Amino acid sequence: MCLIAFAWDMHPKYKLILAANRDEFYHRPTAKAAFWGDHPDLLGGRDLHAGGTWMTISKNGRFAAVTNYRDLSNIRENAASRGEIPTNFVNGTQSPTEFIQALHEDSEKYNGFNVLVSDFKETAHYSNYERKLNVLKPGIYGLSNALLDTPWPKVELAKDNFEKAINNSFNHQELLEVMMNDRIAPDEQLPDTGVPKDMERQLSAMCIRMENYGTCCSTIITVDRDGVVNFTEKSYPVGDRTESTEHFSFQIK
Repeated sequence: MCLIAFAWDMHPKYKLILAANRDEFYHRPTAKAAFWGDHPDLLGGRDLHAGGTWMTISKNGRFAAVTNYRDLSNIRENAASRGEIPTNFVNGTQSPTEFIQALHEDSEKYNGFNVLVSDFKETAHYSNYERKLNVLKPGIYGLSNALLDTPWPKVELAKDNFEKAINNSFNHQELLEVMMNDRIAPDEQLPDTGVPKDMERQLSAMCIRMENYGTCCSTIITVDRDGVVNFTEKSYPVGDRTESTEHFSFQIK
């Protein structure tokens, strides 16, 4: 998962509104969003290579999402899968603060990451680059492959367009359309993350379209103040993947 715009506890109807794009190599095997057979209360897509997930929400009222921190000079092939972090939170019982305090002690076994965790009483962010607990106040936030609210052009664009959408009567389709923006940022606005300039340009889009890598799906999640969850995932026809839209609705227990 490489771009997330979300509103936490600041909308009159919704506790959480979230729109996200998952960027990945097209050849990496992935299962579309579904309730998992081995964890039937857990909803999300699944990485079939390592078995984890980039984003998940449960019927027990727990949510987590992870993004990679982009640092190509510091990637270890033998690192633990970051996809186990959301699964561990959603399948556990710790509060967001408790979970991150425990994760902090073990976070160096992973390559660079950000994680968002919520039990819908509290939402928190942590990165093993920043190495501190961030308990979030009500507001609108953006996260990509740097730290929370790092003002990359696509993060700022996503937050701006997301905020405009949710300030009006909106639906999941409208938020999906926000996340499909494929505009490339001007060179003078590009971050310097250590990749070649042409790649930096292509990665600056909210919706990435490269030959072998890009945005594989978009996800919209709304959780209203009565605990009703609506979850929509749109998969794109990239690589050998097929286009489809999955939708789920349930009441938190």
